Amino acid sequence: MEQTAKKGILLMNLGSPDSTEVKDVRRYLNEFLMDERVIDMPYLKRLLLVKGLITPFRAPKSAEAYRTIWTKEGSPLIVLTQQLQEALQQQVDVPVEIAMRYGNPTVQHGFDALMKKVPGLEEVIAVPLYPHYAMSSYETAVEYAKEIHQKQEYPFKLEFIKPYYNEPNYIEALAENIKPYLQQEYDHILFSYHGIPERHLVKTDPTGSHCMMNGNCCSTSSAAHATCYRHQCFTTTNLVTDKLGITKDKFSVSFQSRLGRDPWLKPYTDFRLTDMPKEGIKKLLILCPAFVSDCLETLEEIEERGKETFMEAGGETYKMIPCLNTHPLWVKTIADWTKAIVAGNKEMVLVK
Repeated sequence: MEQTAKKGILLMNLGSPDSTEVKDVRRYLNEFLMDERVIDMPYLKRLLLVKGLITPFRAPKSAEAYRTIWTKEGSPLIVLTQQLQEALQQQVDVPVEIAMRYGNPTVQHGFDALMKKVPGLEEVIAVPLYPHYAMSSYETAVEYAKEIHQKQEYPFKLEFIKPYYNEPNYIEALAENIKPYLQQEYDHILFSYHGIPERHLVKTDPTGSHCMMNGNCCSTSSAAHATCYRHQCFTTTNLVTDKLGITKDKFSVSFQSRLGRDPWLKPYTDFRLTDMPKEGIKKLLILCPAFVSDCLETLEEIEERGKETFMEAGGETYKMIPCLNTHPLWVKTIADWTKAIVAGNKEMVLVK
């Protein structure tokens, strides 16, 4: 490939265990849950909780869950991220690598691979595959990449694509991904976002006085919205449903994957799946826009267990809409953003 710039692109996703063996799942969970931006408590307390209580019991159950979705190629999230890399590489003139926040391939591996491909590498454009800002997803990916960049003293400049929850191209791609499923009969569409503890919203509120202060905080204009996950989830939902002409009585938002007993964002997806059939919602479409690649939380938690919960509660039809994965418009969207940055347009670059 002819090099037009001494730059490279790094796609950053969450990660996955190396295999479905309990030891690999335990190692992955330890790395993930020991992240202070995921479980935000003092180190020793976090260590006792994670390695003493959570992973010894959770690792075997998680390993079993991973086995239900694992493919012959490996982890769906890793495979889909690799496929996104390959599709993007067809549309850009600079090398593309992938990295995971937890597990393999690591961020350092991604940086090193780009250094090998581009002698004299001057800039890496990192694309966190998280549309919304949360300290346990987008923020930790950015800060960890910065930490590795500084610790290893890499000579290149590191820039990040900013959260894109409301970017027109992203909304267009999401709408086009949903559109074919609207042809079937349905009563309701549930937008199920990954949950976070309520306290995380307060911690990431730069004003210190807005998030979770009243019932209208997400719809009241504030500087806090730049880092408010809940507001950004609602914004994505409203923009895409407006684009598709879906009326407000036909969709709602919920939050999944909670861990522990602390209050997380509500309503909880599993509770809604139980209640909906009782409310007359028998035919359900469900999607998970916090993820751009299908993974354990979509394929096992929502597509498998979610369907079981809904149908046992009296539902009739249940369909999970896949994540964007390698949808052509999504690939083009990332290509357009990164091409613009390579050309010197910094509109999509995170300013922080």
